[in-house]
Amino acid sequence: MDIEAREDLQDPAAFLTETPHSHRHKSDAYRPGEKPPAALRIHARPKNSDWFWYAMLFVVAVLFVELVVDNQRWQWDIVAHYLFNKRVLKGLGNTLILTVLSSALGLCFGVVIAACRMADNAVLRTAGYVYIWIIRATPPLAMLLFLFFLSALIPRIYLPLPFLHANLFDVDTNQIISRFSAAVIGLALYLGGYSAEIFRGGVSAVDRGQREACKAIGMSDFRTMWHVVMPQAVRIIIPPLANELITMFKNTSLVTVIGYVELLTTVQLIYATNFETIPLLTVACIWYLALTSLAMAAQSLLERHFRKGVRA
Repeated sequence: MDIEAREDLQDPAAFLTETPHSHRHKSDAYRPGEKPPAALRIHARPKNSDWFWYAMLFVVAVLFVELVVDNQRWQWDIVAHYLFNKRVLKGLGNTLILTVLSSALGLCFGVVIAACRMADNAVLRTAGYVYIWIIRATPPLAMLLFLFFLSALIPRIYLPLPFLHANLFDVDTNQIISRFSAAVIGLALYLGGYSAEIFRGGVSAVDRGQREACKAIGMSDFRTMWHVVMPQAVRIIIPPLANELITMFKNTSLVTVIGYVELLTTVQLIYATNFETIPLLTVACIWYLALTSLAMAAQSLLERHFRKGVRA
């Protein structure tokens, strides 16, 4: 062992921090184009099972070409013809309007119900719990049908004035509950129940000690929620809430049972006359896939934005 090596061994800290590349002689320099040790990437050792998955990928690719690309029964020329058809685009517009209105109203319901669930008052907490219980236990399809036929249960909606024998308002239920309003209210009620639990879970995930600290320095509940709690809770809320909004967009296809004409209903009406069932269903699936992909991309951008400055 030479003298330089013995000097290195006399310093334990230097010995522990050495790497195999650090044993180079001082006169040795890195060759041109050679990467320093810090720039070298560590790659996992390939496993024998990887070849099985590569083979499965090849099989799937072959099946995709055989069943989709080379299968003339898809009738891609008809799909291209109806993809931007005026009736299809009108149905798509109705779907987007229904999604936006139902989502906005449902998120408002969710905020109110979440506030009730976290309230100190026992009546409000119970009311919020009962609402969420009913919504989560009832299929959205049954809820849409129930709202559409609400006039059979409540023919008139009115608010009586005590001791005056008069009504503040009195309207026919059929004038309020149409196909469109039943679809918006039904989907909004569904989203409100699930988004309320998402909001409550996000707020509850923030350490309670931070709210107590804000209260100790004299911050109001509103300022505490807006400046301290929500900036932290929003990172937790975005992924599940975005999933619910995407699900809302797809659930608009359920309103076909009450006769509202949206994207899926439109293609059903078209293939009921020309019997081109598969191409027109493919048109609907392409639009659902395209718009859902845009929503997922927006979700990724939001998550990346609110993750800034946060350690992974």
